[in-house]
Amino acid sequence: MELSVIVPVKNEQENILPLLGEIRDALECRCEYEVIYINDGSTDTTPAVLAQAQREFPRLRVLTHAQSCGQSAAVMSGVRAARGEWIATLDGDGQNDPADIPNLLAVARDPAQPKNLQLIAGWRKQRKDTWLKRLSSRIANGVRSRMLNDATPDTGCGLKLIPRAVYLQLPFFNHMHRFLPALVRRNGGATISVEVHHRPRTRGISNYGLHNRLWVGIVDIFGVMWLQRRMKLPQVSEIART
Repeated sequence: MELSVIVPVKNEQENILPLLGEIRDALECRCEYEVIYINDGSTDTTPAVLAQAQREFPRLRVLTHAQSCGQSAAVMSGVRAARGEWIATLDGDGQNDPADIPNLLAVARDPAQPKNLQLIAGWRKQRKDTWLKRLSSRIANGVRSRMLNDATPDTGCGLKLIPRAVYLQLPFFNHMHRFLPALVRRNGGATISVEVHHRPRTRGISNYGLHNRLWVGIVDIFGVMWLQRRMKLPQVSEIART
């Protein structure tokens, strides 16, 4: 299987069926794929909607966290269960456009790209969020970029493509999903940012605010900096038999 689409959700009952329909429209007949939804301790009707969705979407698999563990833990649960060679992560609120996934796949398949390309990150160049979200993300992206030198304008975009094997090699911690470019580059992989569509949230309520989007992220930067300083990449060569 080429692709596993990982969608973490918490209390997104209204967005599940519309988004699944868009994923199917974007990927059907383009590649062999599966969709994995991770219900991260939802308290609304998300479990019931996912049960209904499994009857309508044969490619859908559903994992459940008994209690909410956060987006990074939900994504990791999905990656561990995935069968695809590549992982596409997608926010469950409908703001990412699944129609962008084939373009990311085309970049990954392009032989002109670096051989060690390990992350294609979405770049929401035209954000459709509130001014507070745009401001907090702009500040966090600026601070992160200066401190981590990750060469990525928008690490907060939920739409990313990464090999499953690479993802499983990365150090796991809460909020790691915001630092994938820095973590991939730390391991010697190349990253590239590709402009993607972004849409306003039309259903449901965001699970993120100023506290867990900006201040927590700034604290985490120091942990990633520590990881960067502790990593040494050896240059390995093999002695030929004589």
